[in-house]
Amino acid sequence: MVIEFSIGKIIATPHEVVIKIQGTQMITLQAQTDAIQLIGRGANVVTANCSEAKWSIKLDNEQQLLDLAAQIGIAIE
Repeated sequence: MVIEFSIGKIIATPHEVVIKIQGTQMITLQAQTDAIQLIGRGANVVTANCSEAKWSIKLDNEQQLLDLAAQIGIAIE
């Protein structure tokens, strides 16, 4: 599943999330779904915390977070 948002796109499968940021920097964030945490309540943030890396990114709206949660099977906190 591909979810577009203001600064790029999220490519989600049941096992992995890849976030590609638009721009000349060509930033890519990637994590296995077991390292992903979804934070709702207006924050709309995706975080990854594993032994190799830590990152977070804010999405544009709650619907994007809901779509991602449905695709990867993780509850929103």
